[in-house]
Amino acid sequence: MSNESKRHDTEPATIVLVHGLWMSGLQLKILQHRLEADGDFRAVPFSYPTLSGSMSDHVRDLLEFARAQNVPKLHFVGHSLGGLVILRALELTDDLPPGRAVLLGSPLQGSRAAQGVARVLPFGKAILGAAINAECIDCQPREWRGHRDIGIIAGSVGFGLGRLFADLDADHDGTVLVEETRLPGARDHIVLRTTHTGMLVSAEVAEQTRWFLREGRFKRSSTP
Repeated sequence: MSNESKRHDTEPATIVLVHGLWMSGLQLKILQHRLEADGDFRAVPFSYPTLSGSMSDHVRDLLEFARAQNVPKLHFVGHSLGGLVILRALELTDDLPPGRAVLLGSPLQGSRAAQGVARVLPFGKAILGAAINAECIDCQPREWRGHRDIGIIAGSVGFGLGRLFADLDADHDGTVLVEETRLPGARDHIVLRTTHTGMLVSAEVAEQTRWFLREGRFKRSSTP
């Protein structure tokens, strides 16, 4: 085995972290620290302007960033809109290094809260940005047909601004309904006791994310 191969076998796997709407990436610091805590992973944040540019722009920039990492294994973790950007990017290519993806509270089947903001506020669509308008308001049902394992974490603590703009009449995280996070074809889905923004600071979310990236499934009480 070459020295280069030995280095790749021992170095931490790289995770690309993608933030959500109205964020810059700084909000991912606690999650990044927890993902890196045991030394198995190295997390690098990808930042993009959530209110300007289209989903195509965000996807192009993410793929360019991901390819520039030049690593043998590459995982993705995205919160909210960030999960949608990851999903769209992975739908477009199979030439990235192998790895898994975890989507945190992402409205994969549209967003009732976003639809409410667009309907109720005079400049609702403008404050949501083009990507949310295209992916969460005027959208079609989604499913995953790619080869990469995708895991989804939803929250069930219903405190958040989403309740002000829509009737969230089933389990939700204050912004996104649990049913809106489901994705046919995904490898696993789990619901945790957390709010939408609370996912970014939740130790349990970080633990479950690490577990899925290693094992391809979430950790449950029946897991040995």
